[in-house]
Formats: sequence, C-alpha cells, structure tokens
Amino acid sequence: MRNEGCEDMENGHIGIALGSGSARGWAHIGIIKGLQEMGIEPDIVSGCSAGALVGGAYAAGYLDDLDRWARRLSRKDVVSFFDISLMSGGVIAGERLVNFFAEHVGDLSIESLPRRFAAVATDLTTGSEIWFKSGSLVNAVRASISLPGVFTPFQMDDKWLVDGGIVNPVPVSLCRAMGADVVIAVNLNSGLVGRHFLVQQAKPVIPQKEAFEGESFGDFANRIKQSFRNSVDTILSQIWHGDNKKPGLFDVMAGTINIMQDRITRSRMAGDPPDIVLTPRLQQLGLLEFHRASDAVREGRDCVMRSRQEVEALFR
Repeated sequence: MRNEGCEDMENGHIGIALGSGSARGWAHIGIIKGLQEMGIEPDIVSGCSAGALVGGAYAAGYLDDLDRWARRLSRKDVVSFFDISLMSGGVIAGERLVNFFAEHVGDLSIESLPRRFAAVATDLTTGSEIWFKSGSLVNAVRASISLPGVFTPFQMDDKWLVDGGIVNPVPVSLCRAMGADVVIAVNLNSGLVGRHFLVQQAKPVIPQKEAFEGESFGDFANRIKQSFRNSVDTILSQIWHGDNKKPGLFDVMAGTINIMQDRITRSRMAGDPPDIVLTPRLQQLGLLEFHRASDAVREGRDCVMRSRQEVEALFR
C-alpha cells in the first residue's frame, strides 16, 4: 500500500511503528485513519503493547471493528477487566482485551495477514527482546500487552513474557528490520512524566446510623452491605491514589512506567531514528482509562492533521 502521490517510493515500503501506552493506545486508531485520509497506507506494521493490539487489528483488516468495540467500552466495562490477585503478577488478566481477536479476527497466523506485522515482547527471565514475526497473532498481542503489575505475564513454552515497552517502547528498529524504507513512528509517552502524581482525596466513608427499633432485618443487612462497600472503596482509593500527603500504589507504579518508557524511547530513537515522529497530546488520559477511546482516537487524527505538512514532505 502506497501514498498515491509518492512516485519516488514506487518500489519502497512504508512502515509504521506503533508505541506502547496502555489505554492511550487507542490514539493509534486515529493516527492510522488520519494517514489513510492523506492516501498513506503503511504496508509494514510493528507494534508494542497497545500498539501491537491496534497494529494487529489493522494488519488483519479489522481496524474499524476494533474502533467500534473500543468506543462502546464504558467505565463499568473497564472495571470488569480487573481480576485482582496478589498471586497472578498483575491486576488484569488480559483475556478480555484479546478476546476481540478470538471473536472477530479468529485464530490467524501473522504470516497470513494482508500486511506485514510484528510485535515486541520481553522475556521476563533474560530481559531479551522478543520479536513475534510469525505464529499466532492472538498470542503475539497477548504477550506484548503484558504491562508489569497491570496485566498478568503471558506464558509461552518455558518463557514468561511481559510488555515489550520495557526494552523497545516504539519499535522503529523492528520496522526497519522488516524492510521499511520510510518509518513513521508514533510515540505515546511524550510529556507524561509526573502526570499521575496529582493529589486525589480518598473517598470518605459515609457514616452509618445505628439500627433502630422496628427496622427490618433486610434493611439492616442492606445498611451493613453498603457500609462494607464504602470501606472497600476507601481502602482501594488509598491504595491506588494515596492521600493528600503521599502518592498511592498506582500513582507510584504508573509514574515509574511513564519515566521508564520516556527515557527508553528517547534512547532507542536516538540510536535508530524514524523518518518522522507523531506525538499525540495524551497527558489527560490515564494509563487504564480504556473507556475514553473516543477522546484518544480524536486526538490521534488531530495529531496527523497538525503534522500534515511534515508527513507530506516525506513523499515529495
């Protein structure tokens, strides 16, 4: 697939490297659709984490299906993704996110896709960068999205695999290795350092009145249940967002991930620069706000429009 106005790229290949970013990855949908509006259709796709999820759907020809599914997600749906367990290595099992592929894309092999595609994961034991250039598309995506502490690791044979963003957040090198002559990189991690350290007050426990004479057992039981729910909400709020004096567990984890991926992205792209970098403005989106797909997709397309002149200059 080539830009119609790209005579000097007649025998070349256009690649797109879609970076990691968890829920911010929905912006990749808007990026790809914005490029399509300009007549640019990359025929080589490399993806990491959320970029693997969106890139896999695009390479398989199911981007519109993923777009519709993502936009329908509600906050309640996102909460249902959580499978909190101290023994699983993450708070989200991850299967619900990749079920889209199982239900709509099917059990496709990467080699059979209409576009060349590869995903990046990390071997948790050795720290090695793993490139999925063949085999099950579903397994490649599942391995690549396994953000440590958030998504449970993926087991493949004797390996435990986690998010490729640990070693290669924007896989330009993989795109080049697959034969791309021009690489468009999408960095979702720009300007995010410190974003999660915003003071958030813990939700207060609503005081419960004492049982009074004549109150039915059902009313009393319901009040006890509500008191328990409020207590759980308060505890979880303090764990995830801390209090007014210090950050919570999730603030620390998300802030650390942002710092790590920002630094690694800068280092990797300095050593292997793409031809252009698109950086959507996503500071307002949280790591797990998957229900805000419409906002992310819109900003992805807007990012392409803001960079239209630079993108077009690549193909003159």
